[in-house]
Amino acid sequence: MDRQIPQFPFSNAFRNDRVNASLQTTYDLIVIGGGITGAGIAYDATQRGLKTLLLEKKDFASGTSSKSTKLIHGGLRYLKQLEFGLVKETGLERAIAHRNICHLVHPEQMLLPIVKDGSFNTFTASMAISMYDMLAKVPKPQRKQRLSKAETLAIAPLLKESIVTAGISYAEYRTDDARLTVELIKSSRNETSEAFNYMEVQEFAYINGKITRVICKDEILDKTFTFKANAVVSAAGPWVDILREKDDSSTTKNLHLSKGVHIVIAKQKFPIETSCYFDVFDGRMIFAIPRGNVVYVGTTDDTFHGDINDVACTKSDAEYLLAGINNMFDSITLTLDDVESTWSGLRPLIQQEGKSAKELSRKDEIFVADSGLISIAGGKLTGYRKMAKRIVNLVIRKNSSLPRKRCNTRNSFIHNKPFYNYSEFQEYLTEIIQAHPQIPQYDLWHLITTFGKEGKAILIKALSDNSSLSISEKLVLYQLEFALDHESVYHPLDFFTRRTGWMYFDIKKVVEHASLASSKIADKLSTQDQLQKQLTDVSLSIDKHSLAHLKSK
Repeated sequence: MDRQIPQFPFSNAFRNDRVNASLQTTYDLIVIGGGITGAGIAYDATQRGLKTLLLEKKDFASGTSSKSTKLIHGGLRYLKQLEFGLVKETGLERAIAHRNICHLVHPEQMLLPIVKDGSFNTFTASMAISMYDMLAKVPKPQRKQRLSKAETLAIAPLLKESIVTAGISYAEYRTDDARLTVELIKSSRNETSEAFNYMEVQEFAYINGKITRVICKDEILDKTFTFKANAVVSAAGPWVDILREKDDSSTTKNLHLSKGVHIVIAKQKFPIETSCYFDVFDGRMIFAIPRGNVVYVGTTDDTFHGDINDVACTKSDAEYLLAGINNMFDSITLTLDDVESTWSGLRPLIQQEGKSAKELSRKDEIFVADSGLISIAGGKLTGYRKMAKRIVNLVIRKNSSLPRKRCNTRNSFIHNKPFYNYSEFQEYLTEIIQAHPQIPQYDLWHLITTFGKEGKAILIKALSDNSSLSISEKLVLYQLEFALDHESVYHPLDFFTRRTGWMYFDIKKVVEHASLASSKIADKLSTQDQLQKQLTDVSLSIDKHSLAHLKSK
């Protein structure tokens, strides 16, 4: 009988110990892919008592799951594609996600301006959002409100008055997709379950034609390891087809990769206070969403044929989004010079003959190979919990020796120290801000909306530090220390991009603190020999996500 795995901290400082412990067990389930889908599956499986191992070839959420529009939403535009089931399922999931981790999933009032010759007129928009509210069972106080032209312009005075005819306000939720993924993975670890980043699956081993072992290359330890499992699920997003080829189980129904791009603009340059979902007059609609000191805008939806490991926003991508803003909003003319940062990612959609990327369904699909490999692709961020439920149900049905527990993630708080409702979160944040007037409100807002109640311990450490560093530097260092000790950070980019989101939403902070953070990581993980390479990688990433890259393309 396998012994329990010692509960080492979720830190790469304990990498050897954690790997060696994991080699000594046969897992009920190995999940390949550390994005939101894989994280959700690992979390659900662990909640049901399955010994689970999650493997991610780079950092957690480093693929699609840090590059979405960062909305927990039902997908209003999918009503136009008659995807009623998808809208209903994801719509219902919004409130569940908000309840289960409310410091990361925030109510967001969305404004849909009705414009001349737009995608919706007042009647069709009202009908669509009424159906949206009904399918998602939105509480009456949060349901759509029809607005006159004057009311619409009062909410969003920058809208172009000459084309606006009316508006509709409706409820959505905003999140941090990478943080949500990391919190799910943290919560999935226990004495029988584990998760590794920088652990790339290279091949499978079989007994009687069934997968029983997963052979991986550990990028951190530079060694090859073989992990044992009774079931294997691939939730590798854009890399799903590659793994199916390794298993020799690919079919003609493969992925269609769609590229989505977002740009970030300082709120001073684009001073909107309300999130908007608006036309760009080519049959598409895009979002403009205020977040902290910036507004982010996206997304594009174009078929991608390049290197899936190297996806970037191009000049034409950014100009498309800027043109959409300039067409819809008055009194501003934004140019490439106003773009502070960008991000771009790939949606792993299911190929459908004769359809373009924007026409393809966002529904997930499951593939089961003769080898036992279960693969899942497609789907939306909002639907991660239901996708996980379906996958774990399938794994249990196919393995009679596994515990027969029902899914209980609907009512499970996804955090070590959860807020039990949104009012508690708001009061907690207000108290923190009022108690520390000497610290910029934005820094405190970011700290608590990123780390939840664990942010307070980080703050106390920063305030207790008597060194000559500024409070800004201390906050960065103690957030990094927490991420190193409890969130498996290995590379500075793990911290700046996935644990804090600063690469996207505060890129100047990355420039300012890159050397400080990189030195701290090198000391903590004893990787001084890699320090210069990691600093170079940070510099290249800053260039890739910044204005300099756009102008060079």
